[in-house]
Amino acid sequence: MAPSTVFLEPDNLLTPKEKNKLRKPVVEKMRRDRINSSIEQLKLLLEKEFQRHQPNSKLEKADILEMTVTYLKQQSQLQMKTSFHKSSQFDFREGYSRCLQEAFHFLSLHKVRTETQTKLLSHFQK
Repeated sequence: MAPSTVFLEPDNLLTPKEKNKLRKPVVEKMRRDRINSSIEQLKLLLEKEFQRHQPNSKLEKADILEMTVTYLKQQSQLQMKTSFHKSSQFDFREGYSRCLQEAFHFLSLHKVRTETQTKLLSHFQK
């Protein structure tokens, strides 16, 4: 857009339509600057990831956005797998603990302790 000379009149002499016409290019430039800044930040944050996929190439904005989406999808899937694994481990420990409590309760009901009960209790306590 070529620079133009605009003689600004006092605000009270401009109609709202004229004010919007003057403001629109400035607002649009600010919007584009925000978009470009965010894309540049993504590029810097994921620079190592980009170098792994496309070393020594100049990335266009669309490439940066596409690769970011792909990377975030991969991270999301990885997080879900990790979360499931941790959940499984927790469920196992919780089940094992509950089983252990039941076994102790069952063995404690018998007053006479046999050698097998003693060995079992000793094994469980390890």
